Amino acid sequence: MGAESYFQKLVDDLAAVRSTVVAGDPRATERQRSLGKLTVRERIDLLLDKDSFHEIGSFRRHRSVGFGIENKRPHTDGVVTGWGRVYGRKVFVYAHDFRIFGGSLGEAHAEKIQKIMDLAYEAGAPVVGLNDGAGARIQEGVGALAGYGGIFSRNVRASGVIPQISVILGPCAGGAAYSPALTDFVFMVRGIAQMFVTGPDVVRAVTGEEITQEELGGADTHSSVSGVAHFAYDNEHACLTDVRYLLSLLPSNNRELPPHLPTDDPPDRPCTRISSIVPPDPAKPYDVRDVIADIVDEGDFFEVHEAWAPNIVCALARLDGHVVGVVANQPTHLAGVLDIHASEKAARFVQFCDAFNIPLVTLVDVPGFMPGTAQEHGGIIRHGAKLLYSYCNATVPRVQVVMRKSYGGAHIVMDSLSIGSDISLAWPTNEIAVMGAEGAANVVFRKEIAAAEDPDAVRARKIAQYREELMHPHYAAERGFVDELIDPAHTRAALISALAALRGKHAERPDRKHGNQPT
Repeated sequence: MGAESYFQKLVDDLAAVRSTVVAGDPRATERQRSLGKLTVRERIDLLLDKDSFHEIGSFRRHRSVGFGIENKRPHTDGVVTGWGRVYGRKVFVYAHDFRIFGGSLGEAHAEKIQKIMDLAYEAGAPVVGLNDGAGARIQEGVGALAGYGGIFSRNVRASGVIPQISVILGPCAGGAAYSPALTDFVFMVRGIAQMFVTGPDVVRAVTGEEITQEELGGADTHSSVSGVAHFAYDNEHACLTDVRYLLSLLPSNNRELPPHLPTDDPPDRPCTRISSIVPPDPAKPYDVRDVIADIVDEGDFFEVHEAWAPNIVCALARLDGHVVGVVANQPTHLAGVLDIHASEKAARFVQFCDAFNIPLVTLVDVPGFMPGTAQEHGGIIRHGAKLLYSYCNATVPRVQVVMRKSYGGAHIVMDSLSIGSDISLAWPTNEIAVMGAEGAANVVFRKEIAAAEDPDAVRARKIAQYREELMHPHYAAERGFVDELIDPAHTRAALISALAALRGKHAERPDRKHGNQPT
């Protein structure tokens, strides 16, 4: 055989092996489909731009022995790794292949993931993990556990440097659940995705509880009860479409600004719907998402943690083509009060936006912190301090808009001027005070009310007096606690103008390893 023929034979052999690797075991593929799941490469094709995926490590195999594992050494070792593009921008990806060892993690498997994470970190590009794995590979023992440790340490090193997104598309138990928890956003698909530290069998053995996988750690449980998942979907197509959309809103790394997208929505467009959305009576509810939609470009925003702690709304949107993070109290749920979960949710979102150069817009309509023994014993002081810490620590441009009521410590925490908001705007419906007029009058004038022949009449007069003297719409502006009063219809224009003025903001912070944030 001539040299040229021999060379061609090697190339043909390579192509044949690669074809087998890409196709996978047909029987395993059929089992995957019977579970209602896509294959690993179908998922990557949905995530990335067409024909943009470049795979590495496709020929990797484990070298372990014992318990018969040495007789089964499939290529890829159960994880597909590489990079591609999303809307033309580079993204690194690793994806578990449940058809091989149930997607479980062994040493070779872990090393592939660690390499792709290292490449993403060094290249300054996002990394997306498509998780569908059964945890540590038992046959490989402690080596598998060490593999998880290497992944966790890389998650932490990359935190705040490159966006990290976890997509849960199958069972993720034990160590497999902790890496997603360390990343910026977690997506889950109903019916096929579960996350838990210990599964239903262990729960039953230890506590006697009878619970299904879905009830214990399904998409709805984690997106509405635990808050572990930020997004939940009915199918993989919708899920991966939104992963792409989220990536389009984020910078590639912490040294870049989010991508600007030109818009036909005029920057000076009046917000004509606000007056019909927001009742002037501070006790009447409305959906703050309608206000957000009236303000942002094309009415389009991407809400984070929609089903968890719905008394506060966190969303990514654009104003004049520039990405902003919006934090807004939601009067339709618990009157928009701040409680433990709302404080945690907003704190993490503020922290993320600050890490990735996303300006913050805070829409305020808050009656205070949630009272009660459950909240106090649950640590509302500690959890509320997380939100306070995150805002105080943020160096991105920050603009506050007080829409209606803003009472007590919650006013301070919702990015007031006193904790470093760059610009504070208020509508003429604003009521900024230590507490509501009714509560304040009952405290300040309690003796006078108690001694009156007609306590109700005196109380009503004192409430009106307190509101007139200390809560009138111009009170905070006259004393410099807000910068400007604006017509609600001009909110979009005012925000765009303020953020444009702040675009070159540079804030110095103390030289330190890191602060000791409340946990």
